[in-house]
Amino acid sequence: MFHQVLYNKKRGLALHICPNLSYESIIEYIIPKERVIELANTDVRLQLFSGNNFTNRRIVFRRGGVAVRDLGAFRFDNVLSSFRLRNISTTDSVTLVLFSRINFQGSIRIFRGQQNVSNLGNFNNLTSSLILVGRNLTNSQIQQIQSTGIAPRDILVVRQ
Repeated sequence: MFHQVLYNKKRGLALHICPNLSYESIIEYIIPKERVIELANTDVRLQLFSGNNFTNRRIVFRRGGVAVRDLGAFRFDNVLSSFRLRNISTTDSVTLVLFSRINFQGSIRIFRGQQNVSNLGNFNNLTSSLILVGRNLTNSQIQQIQSTGIAPRDILVVRQ
């Protein structure tokens, strides 16, 4: 049986091609599913502001796939007042979940799609943890995160 081996040192991928492999199997082997999610997160941008109308102290996330268990790690616990959220490649494929307590607990506010929020209203200065992903999380996924305190497995978790 004929076999050909392709190897990409930079990515550490090896691919054995043989006649009985389907195209879908080859693609999945070259780009693992978890890598596809990572690529989706590279175009996400989030700017957090401590003042209304995008003023005062600012923290910038230049990619998604981030869960911050305690915003105290950035000295930003209970000071979030406004933010800018976007996905530069697919504007509707982004979710930001704000939690009023650390470890993804307490009251929540969910924001999907590109938006600028100049005032968080009754959630102003209440955010203690957050999750940012470059895809749309369902309400049931968010409820599971909140009930277990466990972030989605495919993202970076920042702890204090």
